[in-house]
Amino acid sequence: MSTLIEKKLQTLQTPPVIARYFSTSGLADSMPANELASYHVDSLKAVLRRAYERNDFYREKMERAGVTPDDIREASDIRRLPFLTKDELRGKPWLLLACDRKDVVLIQVSTGTTGGDEIYMTYTWNDYLLNDLTPRYQQLFPVERGDVCLNALPYEMSTAGLAFHKTIMEGSQATVIPAGKGGAYSTPTKSIKLVKDLRPNVVVTSPSWAIILAEEAERQGFALTDLKLKKMWLTGEGCSPAFRQRVERIWGTTANFFYGSLECGALGMECDAHNGYHLAQAHAYMEIVDPRTGQPMMPGEVGEIVVTALLRYDSPVIRFRTGDLGVLETEPCRCGVGLTRFHMRGRAGDQLLIQGKAFSPLFVEEFLMRMPETGNWFQFVMPSSPSAPLKVRCEPARGVRPTAELARTLGKKLEASTGLPIQLELVEQLPRPTAKVSRVVRE
Repeated sequence: MSTLIEKKLQTLQTPPVIARYFSTSGLADSMPANELASYHVDSLKAVLRRAYERNDFYREKMERAGVTPDDIREASDIRRLPFLTKDELRGKPWLLLACDRKDVVLIQVSTGTTGGDEIYMTYTWNDYLLNDLTPRYQQLFPVERGDVCLNALPYEMSTAGLAFHKTIMEGSQATVIPAGKGGAYSTPTKSIKLVKDLRPNVVVTSPSWAIILAEEAERQGFALTDLKLKKMWLTGEGCSPAFRQRVERIWGTTANFFYGSLECGALGMECDAHNGYHLAQAHAYMEIVDPRTGQPMMPGEVGEIVVTALLRYDSPVIRFRTGDLGVLETEPCRCGVGLTRFHMRGRAGDQLLIQGKAFSPLFVEEFLMRMPETGNWFQFVMPSSPSAPLKVRCEPARGVRPTAELARTLGKKLEASTGLPIQLELVEQLPRPTAKVSRVVRE
């Protein structure tokens, strides 16, 4: 078996652009800005050329726009191309393929949290293993040989679990504990048993699952702070800084946010400064556009995140509208990493509409989680009419008795902090999710 694997790996060929820029150190987070800019232009040209020559869908899109790969002379020229939307991808597993179907070794599917038919992403060995792992972010993802990593992300169908598994085991040569999240065997009880027996020093999970595991650890009488974790990464769900601070106190370590998607792969990583995501600029070229007009936004302006994958040759992803809102940051980060930073502002479809204005759920969550009387589980119930207040349903903190008077007091505090009309409701317990948590609900 090992001989077959070795022979297969020997047939993989790194595309010339990737080899030219990353064949020596491979460290993307220490590459000079001018070299990154050159890489972006060369990579965009190569990906567009591949799509134009080997994919009918993209060729037709480019022809309708009156653009060929030769017209891309600088990175900003990509704006001449039309967007790729989720609706174009739904239910069409082979739409983006720029290689033979027999070369596909992995197919992953969307989680379905945004509704509609499934979105499929196909991968060849080259794109999934060789191309994706060639650039590395050693300063932003300092996992190395000897580290033991609890990977408490879903493995089935979608990307998160397998993507981190690959990066940790193949890219960092570290040890992976494939705990998963909410699957047939991935119960909180089993996961904490693994933690107690194997003593990981790195944890990767979602914000809500970090709390579920913490609740189970408490039931088993195990203090997570005893692990003395080197690092934790939180991904897969939106999370306010205040909620993150609660997770950090419980687990006794620094927790950094990681941002990625099924369609685009790794997109952003926080450093310990917690001042925005550093864009994975070897993997992605990011634009911020007006969600309504599609026109580019200036740094500092909030818009929709649009991504072109720079390492996907066999299933190109070009100008994909993510549906996420963000803003680019031009000021250098005090951590010393020179990669462009951006800040997340939630999903366009998850915004709270209150009295005719849209607000990010994370905005309200931040102030809710700052109040020590509130617990770690909550829901935002969308108003039934434009004039109705936002109902915030949450558990009380441990040891706090949920009374109507306390609910009114906390609601007034939240109103004063957010400037929004709030009706706060305290409940004994909310359901614990096994899938991605949904903070915004309807009655």
